Amino acid sequence: MRKPLVAALLSVALSAGMAGTAGTAAPAAADTIPDGPGRGFVPAYVGGPATPKPLAGRPVPANPHQGPVGLSSMHADSYASDTYPFMGPLGRNPEVLNEAKGGGLPGLCSTVTFARRTGLIVAQCTRGQNFVLRLIDPKTLKDLATYDLPPRPSTVQAVFSLSLDKVFTDTSGGAYYYLDPQDRAVIADSAFHLRRFAHEKGPDGTWRFTVTDDWDLSRYLPHDCATWTNPWPKGECDPITAVGPDWDGLIWWITRNGRIGTVDPGTGTVRMTRLPGESIQNSFATADDGVSIVSDHALYRMRADENGTPEVLWRQPYDRGSARKPGQIDQGSGTTPTFFGDGYVAITDNADDRMNIIVRRRNDGRPICRIPVFGSGASATDNTLVGYGDSLFIENNYGYRNFFELPPGGSTVGGVSRVDVKPDGNGCETVWTSKERSPSTVPKVSVPAGLLYLYTKEPRNDFIDAWYLTAVDVHTGRTVYKVLTGTGKWFDNNWAPITIGPDGTAYLGVIGGLVAVRDRE
Repeated sequence: MRKPLVAALLSVALSAGMAGTAGTAAPAAADTIPDGPGRGFVPAYVGGPATPKPLAGRPVPANPHQGPVGLSSMHADSYASDTYPFMGPLGRNPEVLNEAKGGGLPGLCSTVTFARRTGLIVAQCTRGQNFVLRLIDPKTLKDLATYDLPPRPSTVQAVFSLSLDKVFTDTSGGAYYYLDPQDRAVIADSAFHLRRFAHEKGPDGTWRFTVTDDWDLSRYLPHDCATWTNPWPKGECDPITAVGPDWDGLIWWITRNGRIGTVDPGTGTVRMTRLPGESIQNSFATADDGVSIVSDHALYRMRADENGTPEVLWRQPYDRGSARKPGQIDQGSGTTPTFFGDGYVAITDNADDRMNIIVRRRNDGRPICRIPVFGSGASATDNTLVGYGDSLFIENNYGYRNFFELPPGGSTVGGVSRVDVKPDGNGCETVWTSKERSPSTVPKVSVPAGLLYLYTKEPRNDFIDAWYLTAVDVHTGRTVYKVLTGTGKWFDNNWAPITIGPDGTAYLGVIGGLVAVRDRE
């Protein structure tokens, strides 16, 4: 093992091991994210302002037990549509603002949500490899309060096995959380607690997080997890991957090892089932007719029975391929299920030669299409499909593993496609394919703007890492404009999403912290 990697792992260990659990106000001062070499040698802006042209389709309905559409989760809504009902940045004299969030260590913000009542950002970020809940001013990006969440066992595993892959393939610990209608963040942490966090001003006028509800799920889940004093436990450790509400008010949760459960927030009753021999790395989608979950073997439609126990309504296996590809974090679909159009659900498979988009009827699992995307031997994604109307948008992550392994000046194979269900509902067709290289972001669409937002990086022989917020016309696939966010490793987003705020700002979690791009006009 190379010494630099060992040093990096030790840094991770120290940063996670020193994390606390206080909910106190954050320090007022913070630094900006430092640029790497070459900023003066790359253009700050390419293209020109966009003229809005909305994407056709019916608005995504609101889950009555989740915050407003577009404000309340990583994937924008309970359909996991990754679309926003408000205008995104149009590239009109754009302004770029950033703020470091790691205190000198990596501080990537993997999920950004917006409280309707206060107008503030609620974000889940890292400090080293420890997760932090942050309350952020959306204009200045300054922290108003922080709350340290428990460190993840995968950090310990990474250090003692000398493999950063243990951390980079771990989606547990709180990234897949949501805001409820009262702006409370509902998070399942690495200590197997499901908690609701409110934010408020204290008597001294400073903001703070407070825990309003706490459900201990360790009684129901195996939790013999790695610790600094016991790095090689003999039992099973099954961390919670994601949480979300169904439309009847139950809080659903899923684990890495295929356990699926619910909590009744009124009574605290917990019910659970399991998918034997299957694992779950992604989040899930919910609608008024049920929940869709994808494991590393199959796509499921589920619903809670009269006692609140999740039951399988249908199961459809897919081609999971023969191995994990570079560009995915496990062997299986890299996508959260996406609800869109006239009762459709979509995922991707992991087929060996070419990855396929799979679309099925939500109610009965009947197939609509299975259509290959991108080139032979070079297609993979670990980011959910964007879905609205009859259209799906997908980026190719093939070749990206993590920010540590992406070489200076390097990028991925690239490619972004739009695939539509045909008007008669029989089959799908590829509408366009762009050559843009968006290595690892969760792309997003602003419906009224008619723009697909990517986070792109072109390969360069001069080894400059130049990162751009890139807007693509959803109708034609033409790149409209690009805005430079920064150069160097600190501006790699390492799987974090783009998020569009209600004021039209695009937010990007990057290794160094949080970046905002907004129009000045």
